[in-house]
Amino acid sequence: MESRGIRLLLLASVFTIATCGLIYELIAGTLASYLLGDSVTQFSTVIGVYLFAMGVGSWLSKFVKVQVLQTFIRVEFLIGLAGGFSALLLFALFDQVASFRILLYGLVFLIGTLVGLEIPLLLRLLKDQLKFEDLISRVLSLDYIGALAASLLFPLVLVPKLGLVRSSFLFGLLNAGVGLLALHYLRDQIARTRYLWAGGIGSMVLLGVGFVEAEKWQTWAERSAYNEAIIYAHSSPYQRMVLTRHRDDLRLYLNGNLQFSSRDEYRYHEGLVHPAMSRSESPKEVLILGGGDGLAAREVLKYPDVEHVTLVDLDPAMTQLFTTNPMLTALNLNSLLSPKLHYQNEDAFLWLTTAGKEAKRYDVVIIDFPDPSNFSLGKLFTTAFYQKLKGVLKPDAMVTIQCTSPLAARKSFWCVNETLEACGYRTSPYHVYVPSFGEWGFVMATLGPRTPEEHELQALPQGLRYLDLVAEREAFQLPPDMSRVPAAVNRLNNQALVRFFEEEWGRYE
Repeated sequence: MESRGIRLLLLASVFTIATCGLIYELIAGTLASYLLGDSVTQFSTVIGVYLFAMGVGSWLSKFVKVQVLQTFIRVEFLIGLAGGFSALLLFALFDQVASFRILLYGLVFLIGTLVGLEIPLLLRLLKDQLKFEDLISRVLSLDYIGALAASLLFPLVLVPKLGLVRSSFLFGLLNAGVGLLALHYLRDQIARTRYLWAGGIGSMVLLGVGFVEAEKWQTWAERSAYNEAIIYAHSSPYQRMVLTRHRDDLRLYLNGNLQFSSRDEYRYHEGLVHPAMSRSESPKEVLILGGGDGLAAREVLKYPDVEHVTLVDLDPAMTQLFTTNPMLTALNLNSLLSPKLHYQNEDAFLWLTTAGKEAKRYDVVIIDFPDPSNFSLGKLFTTAFYQKLKGVLKPDAMVTIQCTSPLAARKSFWCVNETLEACGYRTSPYHVYVPSFGEWGFVMATLGPRTPEEHELQALPQGLRYLDLVAEREAFQLPPDMSRVPAAVNRLNNQALVRFFEEEWGRYE
């Protein structure tokens, strides 16, 4: 191969390996936030370990005195295998190892070290092809352009179209492909190539099979973690959704966390919806934030006075699933298809910013967000959010918010209550026992002069399976181990709630 062709091949390799390297980093950070929560902490620590490992790899490159090209090719095959199988390994071993964090950071360190070896070795291969100033500028420029390409491809194409596991295999193939191309075009510079060809072809075969069988392998990995038959699994840009079935029990998991069990979800949703709805004198306009499964909407639509329901849920994959799957539409009684209901797939924080400038106001607001396990969710429990919420409330509106367990996460629960009070709301905390979750907590709030509990309770709908007037009244009686404790106000700039939540629920890991 001519000198110009060799130079172009090696420069193209710079772009490719830079893109691959950042993709592995993004996959590890995303998986860590999926499985461990607190996306800021997970991304920060993964990036820190990865960059440190790259530094170690760059330092180790000085010990490669001979066979620089062969070493570069071997590194490409190793990165392809380690990076390609990384997502599958992390999914499969999450619940199988004593310390998942050791596995996570060990794998990140290994990949980062190998990636750190690449550029110094390539620079040495290119040093006779370009002047020093051209060499540095071109290599660094292509490295940064590759990083930009990865940062755009990852959220816009890879996660929504391929998912994390298949994406990791794809870029593993690219790394191994770089090694094979270098081996093919520069074979004249290598004395013995048989073992390199065997390693490269073997890597490509393993990664190719992994790419084709990615969904099947991930389902197998998840089945071992859930111990239930998986009937649906999908990675959206926002979360990993897994639906399982055991006999008559359907269970939905988001990022590995149980969202509901069909055997007892009625307790949760009746407790979430009816205390507020039954205290509203005329619940004609209802807003549901979160609740893309349509189960809270099912309870809201039991009130004949309801004229219109607006549901705002971030993930279109969630509302799509619960409007098309027959088992799930049977569970939510086709609530998402009701002519009274209109759903929008938007970020609730941003939606409130726009909606607060419009004339429409609501009689009841049901807030059914996932627990504040990371900062992107934690912002939906802040003073900033509850101040925005005021812009869509009628003067006598009732608001109910799910607030995690007042028993397992007592400080987190009272932090939400404290935050609402700091915004001028009158609050009434209460709890419901849900067998799948244990004791679960809610806070009902209003801007009026009386607490929500002091409002007259209207008649409950017919046919409720759990909540009656006695159970409703007892829900507001919090025993001593759930009673109020001091807690900070959750503000957008401190996110105290996320820290409380991780600390309290971390005791049960």
